[in-house]
Amino acid sequence: MTLACKIHGARDLRLEHDDERALAPHEVELRLGAAGICGSDLHYYLHGRVGAFVIREPLIPGHEASGVVLRVGDAVTRVQPGMKVAINPSHPCGQCDYCRAGRDNLCRNMRFLGSASIYPHVQGMFRERFVMGERQLTPVHEDISLGELACAEPLSIGLHGVNRAGALLGKTVLVTGGGTIGCMTVIAARLAGAARVIVTDVADRPLQMAIQVGADETIRSDQSDSALLADIADVSIEAAGNPAALDTCLRATRRGGRIVQVGTLPADGISFPANNIMARELDYVGAFRAGIEFDWAVSFLRSRRVDVRPLMSAQLPLDRAVEAFELAADRQRSTKVQLVCEP
Repeated sequence: MTLACKIHGARDLRLEHDDERALAPHEVELRLGAAGICGSDLHYYLHGRVGAFVIREPLIPGHEASGVVLRVGDAVTRVQPGMKVAINPSHPCGQCDYCRAGRDNLCRNMRFLGSASIYPHVQGMFRERFVMGERQLTPVHEDISLGELACAEPLSIGLHGVNRAGALLGKTVLVTGGGTIGCMTVIAARLAGAARVIVTDVADRPLQMAIQVGADETIRSDQSDSALLADIADVSIEAAGNPAALDTCLRATRRGGRIVQVGTLPADGISFPANNIMARELDYVGAFRAGIEFDWAVSFLRSRRVDVRPLMSAQLPLDRAVEAFELAADRQRSTKVQLVCEP
């Protein structure tokens, strides 16, 4: 038996025991190293849903994690017991038209860890031990912490959003939202050669974190004259999941620019500003999860091209999961809160 966090509905998180199972030939049993509480995990905890994805059975959340190999199936060749690994939460089928076109993040048969997008739900990694297919694991030999490795997935989201933005070399980029994904987007924009990165938010602490990871300028959007935001960016990336933040992007993006929506907006939707987009010839694109960018993220972390440590606010043991979720929900006290499992 292994301890697991299970969400039964809004604010109904229970610590329960989960059954262990035998390994298939290409499967690996892992001990949890560290697992970050993401915005979608918080939505499941606070509201019992993320957008259109509604909890219909107890869900083990958690999709940004690292682990240590405990045992391997007979056919496993990539990893051995004792190795630390980064874990890709995406498990595309590899056979549908989207996978064959190189857009596996849009796979028709995607199994994404810790998600209620399909039923039965795909259980996640907020548990002491769990089993993964070996193709989802990247062995890591460098001297890097399990907490940092667990940041590969949110970094991949920032990288994918920037990838969808097109060429950023020499451009001014606006990022709305200074949470984990917003800060990862700042890091990614810097890697892509952006000349200036501006971050907006409605709280001071997220803006302070954005400066720490490379933003040039921050703006309290709720306290600024709207004229201050007009036409200031070539590209705007919405990473807050808030309709007001999207309005900021629409106001701030120059004619002929591009807006990338990374955040998940409320399930009841928004009034779509089609005429504004048409008359100003704005490109409006979505960025959903990540594909090859996960491998890029692991590489950047391993080589120390990026440093995510300023974003790591706290690590709490698995049996304090409710406390960890409440801390993660408080933007005045935390950015990235992780659950850990001691050896």
